[in-house]
Amino acid sequence: MHKLVTVPEMLAIEQAADASGLTYAAMLANAGRGLADLILSAYSQLDNKSVLGLVGKGNNGGDTLVALTHLAAAGWEAHAWLAAERPRNDPWLAGFIAAGGAWQSILQDAEFAELTRRVGACGLLLDGLLGTGISLPLRDPYPEILQAVAAASPRPLILAVDCPSGVDCDTGAVAPECLPANHTACMAAVKRGLLTFPAYNYVGQLSVIDIGLPPDLPPLAAIQREVLTGEGVRALFAPRPLDSHKGTFGRALIIGGARHYYGAPLLAGRAAFRSGAGWVTLATPEPLVPALAGQFPEATWLPLPHIEGSLLPDAVESLRANLARVSGLLIGPGIGADPDTGEFLRDLLAGPGLPPLVLDAEALRLLAVLKNWPARLPPACVLTPHPGEMAALTGLPTEAIQADRLAVAEKYAAEWNCVVVLKGAFTLVAAPDGRTRILPVATPALARAGTGDVLAGLLTGLLAQGLPPFEAASAAVWLHAEAGLAAARRLGSTAGVLAGDLIEELPGLLPY
Repeated sequence: MHKLVTVPEMLAIEQAADASGLTYAAMLANAGRGLADLILSAYSQLDNKSVLGLVGKGNNGGDTLVALTHLAAAGWEAHAWLAAERPRNDPWLAGFIAAGGAWQSILQDAEFAELTRRVGACGLLLDGLLGTGISLPLRDPYPEILQAVAAASPRPLILAVDCPSGVDCDTGAVAPECLPANHTACMAAVKRGLLTFPAYNYVGQLSVIDIGLPPDLPPLAAIQREVLTGEGVRALFAPRPLDSHKGTFGRALIIGGARHYYGAPLLAGRAAFRSGAGWVTLATPEPLVPALAGQFPEATWLPLPHIEGSLLPDAVESLRANLARVSGLLIGPGIGADPDTGEFLRDLLAGPGLPPLVLDAEALRLLAVLKNWPARLPPACVLTPHPGEMAALTGLPTEAIQADRLAVAEKYAAEWNCVVVLKGAFTLVAAPDGRTRILPVATPALARAGTGDVLAGLLTGLLAQGLPPFEAASAAVWLHAEAGLAAARRLGSTAGVLAGDLIEELPGLLPY
């Protein structure tokens, strides 16, 4: 996983590194080398291997010069355009010139004619003009420089160094002149503002460059916010033994379904099986079983007492008799909002012996009306609200939740002593001990009824297999998003993705 930091946190990390012996010069050299390695790997097939670097006076300007030096040595045609004069003894500029690089400064190109020409001729533009410490609005001459670049034609691929020039890396605010990047290479850690809107519209693909920071550096190790990555998620999974059987991989029990919501438990159950769970049981109102069982022959079924398709409190007794071997329990998909179902939830939570539990969908709204409901939650509980459900649980307006999702998720995970998965663009997973992970994905491919049921079932299946709640939620959130993106690529449209399409993509994403 990558660390998620504010600008002041990053400054403190760099200061501590310099004090410990990893100098600013060494960090800059490492950053430039890493940036060049990224380009040589990601853009090796580029036909036009002419690279232009916009070089500002900050550290990311230095990073850009070092990267250009390595690219020139690797045979690229490298050119630097300096937005400010560099010191006469600047070693980074001297090294670039020695490697055969060409350069020009704003002092020789005040009308930006050469800049515009160079931008139109290059295959790759490194945006190292402005770094993380800017304040908006931009001051002259930066708006004019960025406008000149934007006016060039054809526009090359743009790789932003640490952040796109003109983004406030704490708030996510964006200057009107900001250049949208195809790719942003963050140094050491992802800056918090990049995973907010409108900044995310300008980020493109996101990578993180290792600048040599020791992982046990105290200010770095103290950061408990992380960005989910595929490598980090895959590391959470253990190999599946060859001599395993269905009991090896746990038993998931899913409680849900009501009139008008037949499909929700079906989606959740299929996702739980696709996660690798060994056994999945669906507990639904009795009339739903004949309609659903034929569509899901792999599952076992537990018909529950009902009134007109809604669960009755009497169903608790039937469930308790079947909980002994359950290792992951989900309540909520399609369960409805009937008051009798609310009593059922109250009575089920009141008893002992619940397995690791996920509460989702209408179960969250039923939970919210119970008096002192956080005290009713069992240990190892996961809540998966979207912003509207979070509003019901907290009493906050949805707008206030969306205005500072990170703070809200962290605050209530601690207060409620449970894992909170706050869904939406950049889904958050917050643990009561202060750990937080953010999904670096925002896509309309997931904006479809039923995708939340898939996420809840996937999460429950991972819990059933023994992953701890925070790790199971982290893995489920990443897998769910990647499945949505994969389905959109396969179908050729984010608008055409259905919840069931995500389930079909899961086997290709799991590490086993």
